Amino acid sequence: MEEAVLKVRHLKKYFPIKSGFFRKTTGYVKSVDDVSFDIGKNEIMGLVGESGCGKTTTGRTILRLMNKTSGEVLYNGKDIFSMDKNSMLKIRPEIQMIFQDPYSSLNPRMTVGEIVGEAALDHGICTKEEVDERVKEVITACGLAPYHIKRFPHQFSGGQRQRIGIARALILNPKFIVADEPVSALDVSIQAQIINLLVKLQREKGFSCLFISHDLSVVEYICQKVGVMYLGSMVEFALKEELFKNPLHPYTKALLSAVPVPDPKVKRNRIILKGDIPSPANPPSGCKFHTRCNYATERCSKEVPEYKEIDKNHFVACHLYE
Repeated sequence: MEEAVLKVRHLKKYFPIKSGFFRKTTGYVKSVDDVSFDIGKNEIMGLVGESGCGKTTTGRTILRLMNKTSGEVLYNGKDIFSMDKNSMLKIRPEIQMIFQDPYSSLNPRMTVGEIVGEAALDHGICTKEEVDERVKEVITACGLAPYHIKRFPHQFSGGQRQRIGIARALILNPKFIVADEPVSALDVSIQAQIINLLVKLQREKGFSCLFISHDLSVVEYICQKVGVMYLGSMVEFALKEELFKNPLHPYTKALLSAVPVPDPKVKRNRIILKGDIPSPANPPSGCKFHTRCNYATERCSKEVPEYKEIDKNHFVACHLYE
């Protein structure tokens, strides 16, 4: 078995809540609360869950765009958070991010050539004389034309801007990419183009990827394994085929029941979750999902379920399987 490119172990990221005249810390927003998973070479892992469950914070913390509260992030066996500034600078080209918003993630004062080529120059991937040709090569691979390098972001559509964001990440020849809901802000027809582009480029370049999304039909198409998050915690993790065929956690079952089927004769048994998602600043005791779960017992409100392997490569945190 090949060594995992990325290993995340018991990762936590808490944001302090400050109040009063002296801005004392009175609590914490537990955005990421004890998350663990592995991503192998040339592998795409999907991370799904409702808005606000901590998916984006997980991705940003993994890339050290945010400091962790505790836990480990191992990239090729080396702990990212124990690296000094110079060591981190060396591996930074290898770990890149595609941001969710194709509008705010691009500098409006820079041309496409400057946006995409900036990091390549900073990291010494190419010289000033070579950068224009390299940028043209990458944006052409991402579905844009060479003459686009002289244009500014406001001259492009949302789908074209997202292609620019993908090109900016790929110009550094990364080994690992965090794609943070790269198609959620786009029209459905454009979504399909961007997803197919990502699949094509991943096969050609051979990078590993954490694909963050709340669209399970996209995740089923693009990913090999899937993790399901709820209120900062991982509640289920399995290979894609196993998760979609045999979901175990009640929350995963509810998410899958909401995926539309492209057949008017087929009707899903829709599982409607009761209530609203609780606040991560004040999560419920015991199992965080028990306030909305149809199978909840008294034990669920008191004991935190253990996150453990129920079947080969199938992990779940639920008292139903103990």
